Amino acid sequence: MAEKEKRSRKIKRKLLHKYRLVVLNEDTFEERFSFKLNRLNVFVFTVISAVLLIAGTTLLIAFTPLREYIPGYSSTRLKKRATDLTFKADSLQQKLNVNEQYLASIRKVLTGDVKTVDFNKDSILEEANRSIPPVDFEPSSQDSLLRERVAQEEKYNPLVTEPPADLVLFPPVKGNISDGYDARQKHFAVDIVTIKDAPVKATADGTVVFAGWTPDTGYVLILEHSNNLLSVYKHNSKLSKEQGELVKAGEVIATTGNTGELSTGPHLHFELWRDGYPLNPTNFIDFD
Repeated sequence: MAEKEKRSRKIKRKLLHKYRLVVLNEDTFEERFSFKLNRLNVFVFTVISAVLLIAGTTLLIAFTPLREYIPGYSSTRLKKRATDLTFKADSLQQKLNVNEQYLASIRKVLTGDVKTVDFNKDSILEEANRSIPPVDFEPSSQDSLLRERVAQEEKYNPLVTEPPADLVLFPPVKGNISDGYDARQKHFAVDIVTIKDAPVKATADGTVVFAGWTPDTGYVLILEHSNNLLSVYKHNSKLSKEQGELVKAGEVIATTGNTGELSTGPHLHFELWRDGYPLNPTNFIDFD
């Protein structure tokens, strides 16, 4: 028992034994400052400093962007991006599955590997055998009168059947009209007979909106003019302008010919349209 007390007093004495820490000038050995210490104070100070350092480092890492530089610690922005990519990948996977099912169905149809679908055949046969009452598609007298009145009004509507007064139209070619404008026969043009390889001229200033080949009408060229006016030139032997080019009134744009299955000889098939309505070219142009 006496040994234990003696040992404890010795430890206490060591912990509480005071030391003086002096800072001297190296050249003059002048005392700059000093303070008293003991082992217990040093131990307590070291422990408190370590705790504060650990706590400060933890707070700094937890609540500042510095945590992103720690290996294995992901940032909020990275998590959000990963989540978005996950949703996109899931959507792409669903679309891929749908496309695979669609392609598989098409493959079965092409190869003839189509299984019989389970459905109620009796109901389909009953519906097919059911008599359908005939429908009368003949127009009534009131409907016929209304159609005729509307047609007459549109026929003399200046906004539909006349180009603007300040627009001068030139004849595309000179020649005789073999087939005139006839709306009832749906011939919305004039066929002008002329010599082969005669120059076809633009009826007004405009832009080439189509220049190409069609099986029925051969080489075709369409010009767009001001005020929504279109001029169409068909059955040409060759075209002198391309789509997108600007042309002047009277400028050569093509050469007459006999191309296309619907052509019966060298001539020009000429049409005029405005706002989606056909115009009779002979009302505005003298072809003789």
